[in-house]
Amino acid sequence: MLGTLVSAWKIGELRKKIIFTLLMFLVFRFGAHVPVPGIDILKLEQLISTGAIFGFFDVIAGGALSRFSVFAMGIMPYINASIIMQLLTVVIPRLEQLAKEGEEGRKKIIQLTRYGTVVLGFIQAAGMSFYMGGRGIISDPSIGNYLVIAITLTAGTAFLMWLGELITEHGIGNGISLIIFAGIVSRLPAGLNTLYQYVAAGTVSIFTLIAFGVVALVIIAAVVAMHEGQRRIPVQYAKRVVGRKVYGGQSAHLPLKVNQAGVIPVIFAMSLLLFPPTVSSWFPNSQWAQIITNIFNFTSVTYMISYALLIIFFTYFYTAVTFNPQDVADNMKKYGGFIPGLRPGRPTAEYIERILTRITLAGAIFLALIALLPNFIMSATGLNIAFGGTALLIVVGVALETMKQLESHMLMRHYEGFMK
Repeated sequence: MLGTLVSAWKIGELRKKIIFTLLMFLVFRFGAHVPVPGIDILKLEQLISTGAIFGFFDVIAGGALSRFSVFAMGIMPYINASIIMQLLTVVIPRLEQLAKEGEEGRKKIIQLTRYGTVVLGFIQAAGMSFYMGGRGIISDPSIGNYLVIAITLTAGTAFLMWLGELITEHGIGNGISLIIFAGIVSRLPAGLNTLYQYVAAGTVSIFTLIAFGVVALVIIAAVVAMHEGQRRIPVQYAKRVVGRKVYGGQSAHLPLKVNQAGVIPVIFAMSLLLFPPTVSSWFPNSQWAQIITNIFNFTSVTYMISYALLIIFFTYFYTAVTFNPQDVADNMKKYGGFIPGLRPGRPTAEYIERILTRITLAGAIFLALIALLPNFIMSATGLNIAFGGTALLIVVGVALETMKQLESHMLMRHYEGFMK
């Protein structure tokens, strides 16, 4: 990886892209420290430290929520809008048709996603404003102040969305993913400082810290292996004679990723499980609210079992939404491809679906284990792990995809030089 970065830096065009991306990171981190006026930061930090749903959003936003800056909501409204648009593409025929129209259809879907981001962002910002006003976090709980805060937060999310698109167009990698990556990684120095303070105070021994480091490296290696893991199904293409030329006849393979859904199932499951305790926190004196809080406590057995089951469910659900074995089989049949020993069409689709079901189970169980790993580490070592499994999955996935894009750019440059 370091060798690839050094080689890329020597190429003028790629160096400009890398510098542009780093400058956009600088803008993002600067905006994360510009506070929204009229907020009691101390009360807000107490709310986030209680483990409410805002704690997860603060990790994704790189600490911008705990400071209640203009980027407090981060890019989460855009992620939610994108997920909703993907689901609607399967349900609404008009959107499905747009998705199949190529580049023009993709641009229209992106435009609809932008509009959805602004709408969802304003709704979320208004809800956050009224919720925090009821908790005494906003110094002047008036309608005008609520409206100003909601518009400011929505504008911050829209600016981040535009920033991400600029990185995608003029920088390296997917801009939205890199903004999330930068937000998560920015909290790493504070986490390392906390570990150092634990060791200095004698709360954690140096051997425990070393063991934790070794376990962390093993986990990262496992995440990389699972992210890159795939089942390759051999595909043979029949020969076709067009005029005097013969086409096809070559062998290929159909790669099925073990983890087709990425980190989306973990985000879905966490959002659902954090919603009940967040609502119950609105009624602190209710007995039922206390029972719900205990059931959905981060360290409770009920929470961990529900979390694992929801991750497995959403992994299958999202894989079924984004990958259609019947469409893959029809495309193979259209271009004269077939799996040896199977007839094209329905038998091929059933075989692909059977293989996909098996490998998706392995990917879903792995996602559940990684997501629950911080719970086990905290119970065994007593360390407060802020850099959780979800953040680790996002960071590793984005880093791998960005390096692949960088290598593809370098490969294109080498081919151009060879042709010249």
